[in-house]
Amino acid sequence: MTDEQAMMVGSATVFVVSDITASLAYYRDVLGFEVTFEYGQPPSYACLCRGEVGLHLLVAAATKRLPGQGGLCVFVRDVDELYAELSARGARLLNRPEDRDYGMRDFDVVDADGNQLTFGMGTDAAA
Repeated sequence: MTDEQAMMVGSATVFVVSDITASLAYYRDVLGFEVTFEYGQPPSYACLCRGEVGLHLLVAAATKRLPGQGGLCVFVRDVDELYAELSARGARLLNRPEDRDYGMRDFDVVDADGNQLTFGMGTDAAA
């Protein structure tokens, strides 16, 4: 197998949600993702994108996995600007942007099920 064949070129986190219609509205209208694909009537699976970040949603009724157990860290260029945007849109914020001793400035958001997104950017202060 060559390096080219083994190259991984992308990924998407899959969050299990209890109400996919409400979740799609939250990710679209509050977090600013674009819905790029929906499967089923009513939808049981959906894809969303914002910039280079892909996120998939799967309705809990279609899996044995429980909703609200997902987590994703998204790297951004300006964490304070994004915080202001999401705060103004009514995001479920867990905290404010803060410089962490692990070399990141980040904050956390959750959806209605408790799936957590951490938005952050590197700092020069890695411990």
